[in-house]
Amino acid sequence: MIWLFFVVIIFYILYSGIFNKVNRCTWIGIGLIVGEGIVLLVFKMFCPLTIMARKYSDSEKDNFDIFLPNWLAKYNKLIFTTLYIIGLIIVLIRTLF
Repeated sequence: MIWLFFVVIIFYILYSGIFNKVNRCTWIGIGLIVGEGIVLLVFKMFCPLTIMARKYSDSEKDNFDIFLPNWLAKYNKLIFTTLYIIGLIIVLIRTLF
């Protein structure tokens, strides 16, 4: 559920930038994603829930703790960080120019 929440926020940021519908919710979403990034940096790029789940699993798969295909779980941060940065750039361009 947490993963889905942040994915929806990232797509909302992208949507609001593309369709020039930047509003307060867009900026709140950007702030939430920045907050998530700070949490990931503090925990050395791992979700704190994944760290806790590792204690209870012997699985070495990237998707052992989330219901995603392994390839998506493996490249999750790369894919969604890229989408977030694209959305952020578009929002900033729309706002500043």
